[in-house]
Parts: sequence; C-alpha cells; structure tokens
Amino acid sequence: MALTINPLSHALGAEVTGLDVTSDIPEAAAQQLEEAFLEHHLLCIRSVPLSPADFARLARHFGEPQLQLLRDQRAGDAPEVSVLESTYKTPESKPDDLTMVRLSGWHTDDSYFEAPAKATMLQGLAIPDSGGQTRFSNTRRAYDELPQTVRARIDARRAVHGYDTARATARAKTLSDQEQQETRDVEHPLVRTHEDSGKRAIYFNPNRTDRVIGMERDESDGLLDELHAWITKPDFQYHHQWRVGDILLWDNRCLVHSVNVDYPVGQERRHQRILLKGSRPV
Repeated sequence: MALTINPLSHALGAEVTGLDVTSDIPEAAAQQLEEAFLEHHLLCIRSVPLSPADFARLARHFGEPQLQLLRDQRAGDAPEVSVLESTYKTPESKPDDLTMVRLSGWHTDDSYFEAPAKATMLQGLAIPDSGGQTRFSNTRRAYDELPQTVRARIDARRAVHGYDTARATARAKTLSDQEQQETRDVEHPLVRTHEDSGKRAIYFNPNRTDRVIGMERDESDGLLDELHAWITKPDFQYHHQWRVGDILLWDNRCLVHSVNVDYPVGQERRHQRILLKGSRPV
C-alpha cells in the first residue's frame, strides 16, 4: 500500500495511511513525512496499539526521545515512554467545573525547560465512547494573521515560564524534591523562530507562562489574556476524534493543545507518550 498524506483540516494536521509502523521507514517515505510535518504541524498515523518498546522505536525515526519529568508515569521497560491515565474512576473524580481539570487548559508541552521538547508523539490505547478529543490550535498561523499593532508589542518580548502559574485555572501535579530541582523558571521569547522552517509563531503556554518580562503584572496579564483569546480562535483549530491505536505526532514549536475532558465516568482514557528533544527557543 502506497504512503498517502491527506489534510485533516484547513487549520492544521494531516492523516498518514499506508505506513508500516512495525518496520523501518524507507528514506523516501521519511522525507515525505518530514515535509508533511513541517507543512501541517501534526501527523495522524493510523495504527494498532504498540508495545512501549515498539512505540519508542518508531519515535526515533522523528527525533531523539527524552525522559518524562514525572517519574511515576514512566513505562518500566521503556522509560522514555510515559503512560498517561486520565480516566474518571469515580463520580467524585469528575468535577462539576471541568476547567478545574488540568488537561482542559491550552498548553504546549515542556515549555518550563530551557530546551523544551520540539515534538510530542501520543498513541491512544483506551478511548471513551464520547468526549476526550484533543484540540489543537496553530500559533504559526495565528502569528501570520496577527494585527501589526500587536506584533509590534510582542516581537521583542520575553516571558517567564514555570512548572505552574497562578494564571492557570487548575493546579499542576505535585513534584518530588528532585523534580522541583529540574524545573526552575526559565525565560523564552513570546515569538519564536522555527529551527527547521524559519517561520515565526507565537510561543505562549497558558498553563505555564506566568508573566511578560519588563511589564507590571496588570499589563502583562492583559497582554497574555489577549494572546490567549487570539491563538485559540476557532479558525486556527483542529479537534482530533481519537480511535484506538491512533498515533499523533505534533510540533510543540507552533501548536498548543487541550483536551475535551467531558467524557463518561468509568470509561478508560489512556495514552502512551514520547517527547522528542528540542533546542532553546530563539
């Protein structure tokens, strides 16, 4: 079966079919995938659930895996793979206010590190009957369409990113002492240049970006609120309806994502994830 790549939406994303994920990817196919990744920022590879070792092997075709921060989520036989369980196991575990579920907040992975992960690979292992979609928004396109007056305000600005910020609606998971030592606050540009494409994108993580450097808190909050509303406009979004086995590979340098956390109590929602090493944003 020939490799085919078809867009998933006008905003971002492409579906990959005809790829054998159980064997090495031929050079020509790898080149096709790289070009599609840079164009669409997200690839969906239809698959069956893979073992952690096979999932890690596949990920290495796209970059070098890095260890997940939270030790209790690492898979035993492939520590670069983390297992993410987001099932509501009891009625009490699903809050009435779903914004209190951390996954519901828009974010990009790993921005609290000096060199955040360039990409995330996520595979659906157990999917509820309804809800649970992962929503993505294209911050490169958001930058391209940003009014010039706002561009002038952010192009040279930097912001502080931390493991948590009071700006986020829901609190992050508690860290061990060792994990806290690994997550000191860092500074990143509000607009970053993509290392591979040379294109610019808004680099703002609503769950992790605390404040804009050189601004008073009220002014900083106002600007970040404005950017939050802009980058999550429906025109920039794609919502992925998961199937068991789906593998998503997305670009953290120019996408943010969130989860529709309104899914049934007791229905399992479980994924495995790998983060691919990136470089410091510029």
